[in-house]
Amino acid sequence: MLVFEIVIALLVGGAGLAALSRRLGTPYPALVALAGAVLALMPWSPELVLDPELALTLFVAPVLLDAAFDASPRDLRANWRPVAGLALGAVVLTVIAVALAVRWMVPAMPWAAAIALGAIVAPPDAAAATAVLKQLKPPHRLLVILEGESLFNDASALLIYRLALGAVAAGGVMGWSAVPMLLVVMVGSVVLGVVLSKVSLRINLFVEDVATAVITQFGSTFAVWILAERLHLSGILTTVVYAMTISRTASTLTPARIRIPSYAVWEVATFVLNVLAFVLVGFQLKTIVARFDRETWLQYTAIAAVVTVAAILARFAWVMGAGAVTRWRQRKSKSSPVTLSRGAAVLVGWCGMRGIVTLAAALALPTGHDGVAAFPYRDLILFTSFSVVLGTLVVQGMTLRPLMSRLKLDDDGEVDHEVRLARVETLRAGLEATQDAPGTEMSVLVRRRYELQLRRARQLLEEHSLPGMPAPAGPSSPWGPPTADAEMVRTSMAAGRKRLADLRANGTIGDAAFQVVEQELDWSELDLQQILRAESPE
Repeated sequence: MLVFEIVIALLVGGAGLAALSRRLGTPYPALVALAGAVLALMPWSPELVLDPELALTLFVAPVLLDAAFDASPRDLRANWRPVAGLALGAVVLTVIAVALAVRWMVPAMPWAAAIALGAIVAPPDAAAATAVLKQLKPPHRLLVILEGESLFNDASALLIYRLALGAVAAGGVMGWSAVPMLLVVMVGSVVLGVVLSKVSLRINLFVEDVATAVITQFGSTFAVWILAERLHLSGILTTVVYAMTISRTASTLTPARIRIPSYAVWEVATFVLNVLAFVLVGFQLKTIVARFDRETWLQYTAIAAVVTVAAILARFAWVMGAGAVTRWRQRKSKSSPVTLSRGAAVLVGWCGMRGIVTLAAALALPTGHDGVAAFPYRDLILFTSFSVVLGTLVVQGMTLRPLMSRLKLDDDGEVDHEVRLARVETLRAGLEATQDAPGTEMSVLVRRRYELQLRRARQLLEEHSLPGMPAPAGPSSPWGPPTADAEMVRTSMAAGRKRLADLRANGTIGDAAFQVVEQELDWSELDLQQILRAESPE
């Protein structure tokens, strides 16, 4: 009961810290991490050990699916070089740098354990960075790169992590013999993610109420992860492919009355999981620090500081080095892809805050119960991992806003332009769908209303067509609550939704603009349902 009371209190406290972080312009995980550190030092806090097998499934699966569902394949394809470089090159360089640093500090640590620590702290958490950056509206490409990196660096880091755990169990370091297995895991994970997305979409066709839909969504998320792990595939890669595949058609199959509340539930769930991850690490650190004497404190703190610096510098070195090479290639050949500017590269390199994946991977290390040997140097790895999370969130997270202001990386207006374009096209499709309606007074009013809305949307598109222009003042959506014949309005809205889906499918707009306009259509549809219920006879 005490643990439950503490967790509830910390969830409420986490909500307060999130509100405070928005006022301070810092990532809320930074403040929550500080709370977790304080919790580890409190004498009244209970000792709690989480089942290692549960950690990754519970904390990573839903958070990763939520991020992958919103990803834009069009934008990822356009920026695949920097995304792939960060997800692979930066991760491998960080693993090597951290392993070398910790072996220098602790020569007795096995190489496999040192590599495991490097893999644990290698993947940054883009959510912390983008939470701040979205308030400052940087160029859309930077957000795409950071969010895209976060989807795939987890998979590459945790594949190395799994290999390191296997090497510890086998008593050695796995070499090139693991490459064929990695290829099988990657291909199998992609195929499994696509197949499971098709199955999930068919199941969702039979779900008609909100509660069942939300439970089905969470249940299928955990089922996808668990099945992938049971088949010895990558749970992360399978979940990413599953989410990105299902998002392509889910918008046309899920009604607005289910989509809006389910999105709200997912937002709350990911926040709760982030808070709980820091809380549980605090509980586990309490059992570890209780065994520390002064000498151990000094030794572990020094190791954690060195590892934190190594992780930050490795990412920064990769980003700046890759940017310099690409700019050199661009000067030599006009066919080279456009690279990040020096200022953008500095910002991307500094956005290396670690988060929930690092915590979950550290918690998932074997504890030595039920006949399983404890992972070597587990206490040191867990302490160091949390220190890297805390250090990067505090140092990098709290300096991100002033760095962004100093670099003067302004919004390019790409998403705002696509939103206005999508509004015009969906309204035009809705208006065209009313042309064959009977010439009743209501039909005339509906067509006139759509014409006025289309005129307003066109005006906004023309007035703000230049990149970097501010968003228009006033309501963000040109749709108001429909007041005419229900069937005709449903037909026109269905035509607008189809046009919106076509714009995303052919690459005219990205997922960011799609989601804005889709939400506006959803609220209009709910308004229609409220009006129809109010006007229907009892």
